[in-house]
Amino acid sequence: MPKFTPTALPLILASSSSYRRTLLTTIGLHPTCQAPNIDESALPSEDAATLAKRLSVAKALAVAKHFPAALIIASDQSAELDGQILGKPGTIEKAKQQLAYCSGRDVVFHTGLCLLNSQTGHQHIAIERVTAGFRKLSTQEIERYTNREPALDCAGSFKVEGLGISLFRHVRSDDPNTLIGLPLIRLIEFLSKENYPVL
Repeated sequence: MPKFTPTALPLILASSSSYRRTLLTTIGLHPTCQAPNIDESALPSEDAATLAKRLSVAKALAVAKHFPAALIIASDQSAELDGQILGKPGTIEKAKQQLAYCSGRDVVFHTGLCLLNSQTGHQHIAIERVTAGFRKLSTQEIERYTNREPALDCAGSFKVEGLGISLFRHVRSDDPNTLIGLPLIRLIEFLSKENYPVL
């Protein structure tokens, strides 16, 4: 039987997100992080799923310019309600408005994933979907949540890995990590195909 030799290519995370970096460290991966610095605005008439997929690929390609021989992980997430994309709130007031809008309703989160081998140009691309059902939230609950855990850089205005879990009546997904921003099950599959096994 031939000896198995994993790829020697370095692993790069095309993100400055502490959430995604933490997820990778939980499975023993310690990539170099590089912010892609791209325009993340939606295109006219672009839906949430298409946006997340396009931006994940764009982030990987942007970082590949700095790392021509590497495995580059890129991801992007967008939230959708009533056909409208919910962006990152940026301010406490917008976070409160967003949570009030989501109260008692199901919000769909689309997480795009791209693993790019910048040496060969080969791309592995997926879009993972999560349906998050929000509890009916009172004005006081929204006020207390945003005071205790302002999630101003998160689509949907919450951190599901923290106190944000208290906002939901259900979360439906094939991978519990997807809502945090990185579908690890699919990523592990992609890494294996590039001869970079986690185990």
